[in-house]
Amino acid sequence: MTGIHIANGKDSAGVALSLSVINGVISDPNASLPTVDADGLTVAAGFIDIQVNGAYGHDFTEDPTSMWAVGSRLPEQGVTSFCPTIITSPPDRIAAAQKAIAIRPDGYVGAEPIGLHIEGPYLSQAKRGTHPKDLLVSAAPRQIDTSEIAIVTVAPEIQGVLSFIERLVAAGVVASLGHSAATSDETDQALGAGATLGTHLFNAMAPLTARDPGLAGVLMTDPRTHFGVIADGIHLAPEMLRLAWRSAPDRLILVTDAISATGMPEGAYDIGGVPVTVNQGAVRNATGSLAGSVLTMDRAVAVLMETTEASLKEATDAASLHPATALGRADLGTLSIGARGDVVLLDGTTVVATVVGGEIAFCKESDRLRGMPRDP
Repeated sequence: MTGIHIANGKDSAGVALSLSVINGVISDPNASLPTVDADGLTVAAGFIDIQVNGAYGHDFTEDPTSMWAVGSRLPEQGVTSFCPTIITSPPDRIAAAQKAIAIRPDGYVGAEPIGLHIEGPYLSQAKRGTHPKDLLVSAAPRQIDTSEIAIVTVAPEIQGVLSFIERLVAAGVVASLGHSAATSDETDQALGAGATLGTHLFNAMAPLTARDPGLAGVLMTDPRTHFGVIADGIHLAPEMLRLAWRSAPDRLILVTDAISATGMPEGAYDIGGVPVTVNQGAVRNATGSLAGSVLTMDRAVAVLMETTEASLKEATDAASLHPATALGRADLGTLSIGARGDVVLLDGTTVVATVVGGEIAFCKESDRLRGMPRDP
């Protein structure tokens, strides 16, 4: 039997909590195991980032194998699972990512890549953002290799999209709607075909109007959906984040949309080969449009709480339970017995330690470890 015991903590609602992770699974407390002292800390389910393009100097579209280097550092943010995101690029980039995610490095400890997020090329030219216009397609493909893919973002208005969504859903892939100027009718048809997610609400979407709420309005009001938001204080005005939160606090998902510049000095970078500049926390392309972010998930939790009326429990659920639910992963995003042993210990919203599958992947305060075989 292998495992650890997390003692003396409180859950995100403030209730006393101790638990153990045995053989990678959350179990009843067993104090005979090596122990992490969580005194004074909040014990929450590990965070799940379903849209991350890269970080710490690495870009997944340019080098999909770098997902493992980035994943080894994501626990610093409290992230225990993530969807490496490949933006619009030549088809060989998706194939390379499918290969890379299947080759786990020996001895790897870090956040688990739980499936690729393919963001493009099935997007609207009118709302492409930084996605290369010459690589976008005007019609959805008849076939796609869905191996290792968790999410595909599509625009509801492109040709053939409804049957494409049906094929994705039948293969167990989540169809997400985004980078789109779709009307509310087009959006409703896409939901009827099986789409259940929205990619970065409000960004790269048609605006809300009095008689056509468009994609954003439908996502906020239709209980069949979840939707991501980039809560970095830049992508959304505070009023818009509050609107999204108050519309659907149980369906809002925090995402970072992080690029290679995350965790790095400001300056010149690229996303999928497209040059961008990071200045005062904002990532912009040559035309001045936003192009991803340098947001971290722990900061997203803090911004949601600072901007809305969200409690710590509600904010951490938006980073864990909600994305797990959207992906159909009942084993993630919860501290229930039998769930995967992914846990984050928080001092306020500051990450103190992160446990992935029962292994300590990050610990800021090593004196909290008792009887551990090695320091992380």
